[in-house]
Amino acid sequence: MRNRSQARAAPSSTVAAADAPQPAARSDWATIGKLLPYLWRYRWRVGLALGFMLAAKLANVGVPVLLKHLVDSLSIKPGDAQALLVVPLGVLLAYGALRFSSSLFTELRELIFAKATEGTARSISLQVFRHLHDLSLRFHLERQTGGMTRDIERGTRAVHSLISYSLYSIVPTLIEVTLVLGLLAYKFDAMFAWITLGALALYIGFTITVTEWRTKFRRQLNELDSVAHSKAIDALLNYETVKYFNNEDFEARRYDESLEKLRRAQLKSQSTLSLLNSGQQLIIACALVGMLWRATEGVASGQMSLGDLVMINAFMIQLYIPLNFLGVIYREIKQSLTDLDKMFTLLEREREVADAPGAAALKVSGASVRFDAVDFSYDPARRILHQVSFEIPAGRKLAVVGPSGSGKSTLARLLYRFYDVDAGRISIDGQELRSVTQGSLRRAIGIVPQDTVLFNDTIAYNIAYGRPGASREEIEAAARAAHIHDFIVAQPKGYDTMVGERGLKLSGGEKQRVAIARTLLKDPPILIFDEATSALDSRNERAIQAELEAVGRNKTVLVIAHRLSTIVDAHEILVLEQGRVIERGRHEDLLARGGRYAQMWQLQQAGGAPA
Repeated sequence: MRNRSQARAAPSSTVAAADAPQPAARSDWATIGKLLPYLWRYRWRVGLALGFMLAAKLANVGVPVLLKHLVDSLSIKPGDAQALLVVPLGVLLAYGALRFSSSLFTELRELIFAKATEGTARSISLQVFRHLHDLSLRFHLERQTGGMTRDIERGTRAVHSLISYSLYSIVPTLIEVTLVLGLLAYKFDAMFAWITLGALALYIGFTITVTEWRTKFRRQLNELDSVAHSKAIDALLNYETVKYFNNEDFEARRYDESLEKLRRAQLKSQSTLSLLNSGQQLIIACALVGMLWRATEGVASGQMSLGDLVMINAFMIQLYIPLNFLGVIYREIKQSLTDLDKMFTLLEREREVADAPGAAALKVSGASVRFDAVDFSYDPARRILHQVSFEIPAGRKLAVVGPSGSGKSTLARLLYRFYDVDAGRISIDGQELRSVTQGSLRRAIGIVPQDTVLFNDTIAYNIAYGRPGASREEIEAAARAAHIHDFIVAQPKGYDTMVGERGLKLSGGEKQRVAIARTLLKDPPILIFDEATSALDSRNERAIQAELEAVGRNKTVLVIAHRLSTIVDAHEILVLEQGRVIERGRHEDLLARGGRYAQMWQLQQAGGAPA
């Protein structure tokens, strides 16, 4: 049978950040060592499965032996009716019982071990999923979704493949080869065992050598597969942008270029695969000819019976059918180890922002927020914030304004602890953020971001995401407060209306109101509004601003705004420019000062854009 396994699973460089150091290559045994702890919890199932597997192989090896006796028993003297009825019938029944036992023990093995395989895959996949959510925002801004999801998909599949091929193919084949060699050497002369053993050694050596040579072509093929997949996903996620600029043909050409490179790599991989297949078949054919020649010679000389010849032939067929898949199995195991190593590499990616050892949960008493001389930069060559200091007393509202790129949204990211500050400190009720757990910190903060992204689910699901488990009445109350309830009930499916990928079925204003409802449902003591009403019309903006004002009462509120008219009631306004606080005060005081804030106000009142 020809080996037609195609290359899968690529180590993709798209996951790691461009400037991240590449991890040292891990040996296959080291990868297996990392998998073993997950399997250890199912050790009794592994042992039981191995027992069933040994029983299946013993039954399988017994089949040719019974076949020999069946053939030899047919040499009956004419008229010996009793022997005809008893001997062959008993052998036939035993033959059928062994055939059935082999299949039964094999099915029991798979049934017993299925829970171990699925449980191990589930544990690793869940751990990787949780770890990816623990990684910093920097990692997720630099990754490519298509390549990373491909790596996780392949890694999960590799767990199944590695366990399946090891337990269901490699170990059974080794057991069967050992039993057959021992039986041949014991019952006949050692030449039968030496021919089998020599062919086996030659086959394994040839397979490993050629497969290792093919590895570079397989790696190239898998890399190109990841690149093509990433380009396709990227173009589909940016469907509207492609349409805006009429670039369907451009994207198709880019994708086709990747597909052409992939096609060439596949052809090269297939040609080397054909070479491997041909060599394997030649070795098997030579071994079969040698065994049958030796057996035929024994029958002709009277040293062996016809049943012996049939038994040897059956042994060879049973032995070389699984051996014929050794090339596939070896390649799949090597590829599975590569894929699993890639997923383990993701799992070992160190968190840029991690809880300190012994970090305590944040205890919110009044929810006062304080920034003390904070410096921060995404890139060491370009600092974003310079010695920024301010305080938001408990229950007060502070607004931050300034031109784009001045660092306003960075304040929200630092407060959420998506990043750690380079210098200075941020605290809530006197507790520095780095000393408390991130989970407790983020439970205390709610945000309405400027760029709202929704899950591809129902409106009700997206609102309830603010507090999973909320009742329908609570969801509707939040929607009413965000002035989106009337819009929702006007839809044919109401709250069960699907919002589409990233919420694209809703308008910008509708998405923003869903985000507001989601945050209102969370009801945290600290609120961040990052241009929370920027996508709304004037009438809805005024209505929601009044509602947000009511909701924010007795809460600590940070407002990041471009429209100055939305923050005139703030207890304090900071003006940021190039990462520095250049002005601060109440709306009336800043206007009276005639500085940068007053210039921005005049421009907006005159209909101009914010400076």
